[in-house]
Amino acid sequence: MCTAATYHTKNHYFGRNLDYDFSYGEQVVIIPRNFPFNFRETTAQPTHHAIIGIAYVADNYPLLYDAVNEKGLGVAGLNFVGNAVYNDHIDGKDNISQFEFLPYILGQCATVTEAKTLLEKINFRNINFNDQLPVAELHWIITDASGDCIVVEPVADGLKIYNNPIGILTNNPPFDKQILQLSNYQHLSAKAPANNLAPKYNFPTYSRGMGAIGLPGDLSSESRFAKAAFTKLNSISTDDETSSVSQFFHILHSVDQQNGCCDLGNNKYEHTLYSSCYNLEQGIFYYTTYNNHQISAITLGKADLNSSELITFPVIETEQINYQN
Repeated sequence: MCTAATYHTKNHYFGRNLDYDFSYGEQVVIIPRNFPFNFRETTAQPTHHAIIGIAYVADNYPLLYDAVNEKGLGVAGLNFVGNAVYNDHIDGKDNISQFEFLPYILGQCATVTEAKTLLEKINFRNINFNDQLPVAELHWIITDASGDCIVVEPVADGLKIYNNPIGILTNNPPFDKQILQLSNYQHLSAKAPANNLAPKYNFPTYSRGMGAIGLPGDLSSESRFAKAAFTKLNSISTDDETSSVSQFFHILHSVDQQNGCCDLGNNKYEHTLYSSCYNLEQGIFYYTTYNNHQISAITLGKADLNSSELITFPVIETEQINYQN
């Protein structure tokens, strides 16, 4: 299960928590403009926008989890188990498998508006990457440097595209129901609570933060959606890069998962493998991992973006502690 978020100060930021019980050995990947994208049933892209993101590289193909291109368009795929529906081949459509979606969109589009135009022609195919990597049931959040944000969900009654004014996405239920359940929390506030129960009585405010009583704190996707939305919509930081990036990670870490708290059986526990943050305007990728809370950064523009070879960086997993004495 996962949580994705957007955040806006002077620049626009986008990223996610990747929550799972094990790692595939994902890496930070820069995909230069001349690395060829060969799709199973749709015309190849021998050249495209440069991309940076997190991916598991299999057979020299980047299976992207989340990524941003050089134009400032970002996409993240989140588990949507039980709801995602993929189809057989449809003539006249752009037949794209789930694992091809991020390269297909990020390779061609600079804005959410351009992505919407491509989405009108897409048919999501039920094609496995290989025998060991079956098709994943996903939905996607897409955003750009203007702050525009949508959610894309392939479901039984067709492809749904939702505007996402909150800028948050988790897993199930479908996005329209996630938004609806925020109605249950309209009374929450970062301020001290008003006494609407019995205004004639002076009830003591015995703690700070009581305006948020009732905010969910469990690890379910619905609760994480509400908690992340409250945190993001009430977040404050200055406009400088350090403060903005730091605040973005605080938003994500408000809903991260601790090892041992989500028992999947057979000694498997879901936890937050990594948290990512992209500055969409500057093409800087930041991340932390479960065992490394120090923020690491890689800049897209510092790579040879005209290469035809993948550029990979190992994810730093070891905790980096600054000893002060």
